[in-house]
Amino acid sequence: MAKKDKNSKADKVDFLSDNSADKFDSVSSAPESSELENSERNSDNSFSMAEVAIEAGSIDLTPGTSSIQVVTEESLSLREQAPEVQELRRSNYSRRDSLRGEIFDQPEPAAMLTADRLLDVSPRNRPAPDSALRRILYFATLKLVNLGDSLKVRERKALDARIGAPVTGGAKFVPVLTRKGGVGKTTITTLLGMAMAISREDRVIAIDANPDRGTLAERVSKSTRFTVRDVVNRAAAIDGFTDFSTMVSRDETRLDVLASDSDPMLSEAFDEGDYNVVADMTARYYSIVLTDCGTGIVHSVMRPTLQRASGLVIVSGGSVDEARLASETLTWLEANGYGDLVRNSVVALNTATQATRLVKLDEIEQHFKTRVRHVVRVPYDPALAAGSVIKFSDLKPGTRQAARELAALVVDGLNNPV
Repeated sequence: MAKKDKNSKADKVDFLSDNSADKFDSVSSAPESSELENSERNSDNSFSMAEVAIEAGSIDLTPGTSSIQVVTEESLSLREQAPEVQELRRSNYSRRDSLRGEIFDQPEPAAMLTADRLLDVSPRNRPAPDSALRRILYFATLKLVNLGDSLKVRERKALDARIGAPVTGGAKFVPVLTRKGGVGKTTITTLLGMAMAISREDRVIAIDANPDRGTLAERVSKSTRFTVRDVVNRAAAIDGFTDFSTMVSRDETRLDVLASDSDPMLSEAFDEGDYNVVADMTARYYSIVLTDCGTGIVHSVMRPTLQRASGLVIVSGGSVDEARLASETLTWLEANGYGDLVRNSVVALNTATQATRLVKLDEIEQHFKTRVRHVVRVPYDPALAAGSVIKFSDLKPGTRQAARELAALVVDGLNNPV
């Protein structure tokens, strides 16, 4: 038994010694592993510090004065929305787009302050009607009821606007011609000039270029004895409109008339060169120059007249032979290179003669409509049949209306040729 006890004690001693040895090994190995980990960490730290040292060397550490922007959540949200706003912004400003809510990258220009935008066009601020009854109602209601102008008044104002339309490109020459005398060529020239002068703001003149003693100056109140011959002789001494205005007769409608020579022997001497001198002089001071041509179309003055022409009026009577000669005039012009002028011309159909009662005027009018731009029928008027001074205000309403329509068509052709 004593021997077994000794053996068991010896086993316990061995077991304890083995355990203590293991513990010692573990304890001794722990510092080695910790030392290894520490060395690895130190090596990593040393590598990262080297990198930091290199990066720091590349940074400019000198003191500066630049400020640091503080970024808030609100500014970040605005930056996120900025691209959307920039997409909506435009540089070409438009009033209609502005009313739609579009955003522009520049302020509203001064050109947007138009009359249509700023003026109040309510009935209270509109102009008073021209008609008597409508005008009385307008003022009786303290400008609260404004029925506006009647259809007739609106048409009259529209016709005034057409006649008074400005012309561009210098003076416009409009010859009035026909191959037959006695059809009212001088009368039509006077009516056309008066209708233009009374509605236009610029100057209108009618030149009597008839080499056979024209009578254009006798259709207005003559206020001077000067003629086209005096203009030719004194052209170098005329310095302005004041000097030139002393050589013309002015009607109450503001139409200026330059008379032809009263001596038939001197009238024949009015040739192409003389007409060019007069035409150049009138082109300085007048916007529209009407030329009352002679009865023929082959005299020397006709060539410069047609070369300067921007429009053309052909006068035809209401008889068979007068209509045929007017149509032959158009044929002659087309054959001599004035086809464009013919297509843009207007025929004035003068029905002042008694023979018109026997002729189908509608057929004559239909014939000329196939050749020219428009036809205007001038009715009979006793004030024109007398052959004396014409007062535009004394003419019948139908005659004045025909003259105004002729003037409107001529101005339309000057601004918008066919």
